[in-house]
Amino acid sequence: MKLYHNPASPFVRKVRVVAAECGIADQLQLEEVVLTPVNTPDQLASDNPLGKIPALQLDNGQCLYDSRVICEYLDAEFQGDLYPIEGWQRWQVLRLQAMADGLCYAAVLVRYEGFVRPIDKQWSQWIEAQLAKCRRAIAQLEQDCAQYSDQINIGTLSIAIALGYLDFRNPDEAWRDYAPSLASWYAGFSQRASLQQTLPA
Repeated sequence: MKLYHNPASPFVRKVRVVAAECGIADQLQLEEVVLTPVNTPDQLASDNPLGKIPALQLDNGQCLYDSRVICEYLDAEFQGDLYPIEGWQRWQVLRLQAMADGLCYAAVLVRYEGFVRPIDKQWSQWIEAQLAKCRRAIAQLEQDCAQYSDQINIGTLSIAIALGYLDFRNPDEAWRDYAPSLASWYAGFSQRASLQQTLPA
């Protein structure tokens, strides 16, 4: 299987973490791509019309995207145990994943605004609005921490990846100052082998 990736992407990291948790990390052929919102490599665009990563080209030639689809495919295909099958627990776990993914999307938009857009076109209110989303998400995760802190699933892995991305791209946010329970949980959970092996470069 070929995974279009960039080591800095939190969504690519999530796929790699799930592959590691399923014991198939060595089955992923990593195809690094460099892209921006206005520049998509031709091969990636051919396999994923949206021109986004991650995209997973299967051995049968089919291509899966985005990270949520790829992660659930890997878990189902390779007998992982990261998705509760039924009941309210499933929706709780998927909600955690959605919260974490939303946090990542907001942080990525901050990165694009500050790094890709020319300085004279950067919109400070836009940046602050995205960071406000991150802070509200962290406040909610802090409030709910006791409900998920003993679990290992796609929700908790996604949270750890989102917090890692904040540390990587927005270290000045200092989210630990207002989320001590979340910080304590993350300090231990982030030591999982799958997370340590996929730290962003």
